[in-house]
Amino acid sequence: MSTVVQNFDVWKKFLGQRVEQAEKLGISQDTIAELAYEIGDFLDEKVDPANHSNRALKELWGVADENERHTIARLMVKLAKSNA
Repeated sequence: MSTVVQNFDVWKKFLGQRVEQAEKLGISQDTIAELAYEIGDFLDEKVDPANHSNRALKELWGVADENERHTIARLMVKLAKSNA
């Protein structure tokens, strides 16, 4: 996992592939977005960003309220899907 989060382009592609897999399994967009939110919380608490892109996301997550974090999570899912 640490290799994946070190390169933002690799991270987006990895997430995009996971989103595609989830959709093929019939998982709803709301569930995928909620999982993205939970992953965001986990990364915020446990992972030190390895590059400037991830650092920027961590800082945005840090200043966002809960609703804004859900928006960030949905946007990350959308971004990931466009990079799968």
